[in-house]
Amino acid sequence: MGYIHVYTGNGKGKTTAAFGLALRAICAGKKVYIGQFIKGMKYSELDAVKYLPNLVIEQYGRNCFIKNKPTQEDIELARNGLNKIKKVIEDGAYDIVILDEVNVAVYYNLFTAKDVIDVISKVPKERDMEIILTGRYAPQEFIDIADLVTEMKEIKHYYQKGVMARKGIEF
Repeated sequence: MGYIHVYTGNGKGKTTAAFGLALRAICAGKKVYIGQFIKGMKYSELDAVKYLPNLVIEQYGRNCFIKNKPTQEDIELARNGLNKIKKVIEDGAYDIVILDEVNVAVYYNLFTAKDVIDVISKVPKERDMEIILTGRYAPQEFIDIADLVTEMKEIKHYYQKGVMARKGIEF
């Protein structure tokens, strides 16, 4: 039986935790699919597919992060991504499916929590597929259906001292 994980909160480490789980799973011979919502920028982790067999990463966002109101393009990219995730889940070829920043996509109304729940409920009954949902602002509906919820809480962050995102650490 597979489980649903939620990594949320305002602290650093949600995507990092999901990628750590992906690395562990791949090293155990499992196949991992990561769909990154909202993200379309070049992040260092995208190069992981060069080194890790059984890993697929796809992005469903523009070359910038949503700061205010999402554009129609943001909405279309996210919804197309959710449709892709639905096919990935229904096909059952992966052991772990990570919906990175899906919580933020719901927060920005790119689609609803119900849309996501409908998609992740398509896990084939015979599969032990783990589903990972990441991002700030996890909706209560995700917390309610999850088997594991971890909240990353920011206590202190060097960003407050003016340190900008660094390659290999934040991107």
